[in-house]
Amino acid sequence: MSNMVDLANLPTWLGITLLVIDIAVRIIALCWLPYNRKPVVALGWLMAIFLVPYIGFIAFLFFGSSHLPRHRRARQRVMNEMIRERLDNGDGDEVNPVLGTHVALPEKAKVAARLNYRLGALPMVGGNEFQLHTDNHEAMLHMAEEIDKATDYVHFEFYITAYSGASIPLWDALFRAQERGVNVRVLIDQIGSRKYPSYKRLRRMLNKSDIQWHLMLPINVFKGKWQRPDLRNHRKILVIDGRIAYSGSQNAIDACYDLKKNEKRGLLWKDLTYSAKGPIVDELNAVFMSDWYSETKELPLGEINSDIQTINDGQLAQIVPSGPGFETENNLRLINYLINNAEERIVICSPYFVPESTLLQALTSAALSRIDVELIVCEKGDQFLPNMAQRSYYEELLKAGVKIRQYPGPTVLHSKYMIIDDCYTFIGSSNMDPRSFALNLEVSTFIVNKKMVRELDDVSDTYISRCKTLRYDEWVNRPNRVKILENICRLSSSLL
Repeated sequence: MSNMVDLANLPTWLGITLLVIDIAVRIIALCWLPYNRKPVVALGWLMAIFLVPYIGFIAFLFFGSSHLPRHRRARQRVMNEMIRERLDNGDGDEVNPVLGTHVALPEKAKVAARLNYRLGALPMVGGNEFQLHTDNHEAMLHMAEEIDKATDYVHFEFYITAYSGASIPLWDALFRAQERGVNVRVLIDQIGSRKYPSYKRLRRMLNKSDIQWHLMLPINVFKGKWQRPDLRNHRKILVIDGRIAYSGSQNAIDACYDLKKNEKRGLLWKDLTYSAKGPIVDELNAVFMSDWYSETKELPLGEINSDIQTINDGQLAQIVPSGPGFETENNLRLINYLINNAEERIVICSPYFVPESTLLQALTSAALSRIDVELIVCEKGDQFLPNMAQRSYYEELLKAGVKIRQYPGPTVLHSKYMIIDDCYTFIGSSNMDPRSFALNLEVSTFIVNKKMVRELDDVSDTYISRCKTLRYDEWVNRPNRVKILENICRLSSSLL
């Protein structure tokens, strides 16, 4: 009605023109948007366009596509095929996604490995050794010590980094490595790091050094570099000489993220990082090289070991690269498969928990089947919209029997992992939300090993000892104004 009143005050020709454009935008959106999109995502955009046609349509043009540019997807396919060719024995049989003879490996683990191999191109490998690091600052000191031992190369890829506070020793080690002749390659997400105070200083330092460095997913319209602005590279990878690698949830920055507003609020990020030795290092290096190739069109073959070793002992693991370069939401598929095949228990720790429909159904079905399901989340997240959206799912989860543990603020529990039964773990950079499933480039690690489960259980016990447990009868009686706000934020969760 408001549109008609506005049109009445305009010249006839202009009013008719705007009315025709308005109707055309709605018809085009209705015919175009549902194509190959999840219904909930299409519905979210249709609501935006129908409520505010011009603004909604312009927003869709900028943020509606979850695909990377074609040339980036093509380079990802090149890397995938290169790895698959190395594993192909040439006899025409389907490649075994598990390298080596692991007779005791459960059938569901083999199926999970096959699913991940088909979608992500990397096999499950044995002979690995993992160490967990639960203190952000100590983890960076550990990284710096290993970089000081580097002789050939260091590959550094982080969503957020800064030269300030606890990250200074890490960066100084990188500069020292370059000065003594080590090939140091650095990838930094452009949007992820630019808001931090020392970002400009770090760029100047990198430009003065001989370190080879590039921004990930840069946006520069004048140079033809463009994709949806919030498609970001959220990965955290450090590889040293192919000997040791680091990955997990932690960014290369001080635990307060170098922002005065965080210091005033007492915000500190608590993460989980692992260091690894064994063939899994080559898989993490392959993910780094895929990203390096995407940004530079260069493939330094001397720093790639594509002949991944077959070792029968040690911990079994498989890297799970995911994001808009992979068109099948492969991390979500693997997560859902593991949850749907759980027999005894599921533990999930995630700072941003906004489950899409299949994940929500998998978790509630597990809980209703008397499987012990525990969810560890932040009591107060650092981001208002995702935090309120995730709270809107608690009632349904609690009603099904899911135990929800809230880690107290002002600490932001940023660890991201999952435990299934007594044998399977999933650790990495991926949150349990639509952004991590479809919009961010992520890297996670699927590990089949009881020792790793025990170690992660110890981490969980430490977290839970500080947590508040939500009760269904208390939660459903929270104020209606809070429920309304949570559900309004939930409406936008499919577009986050």
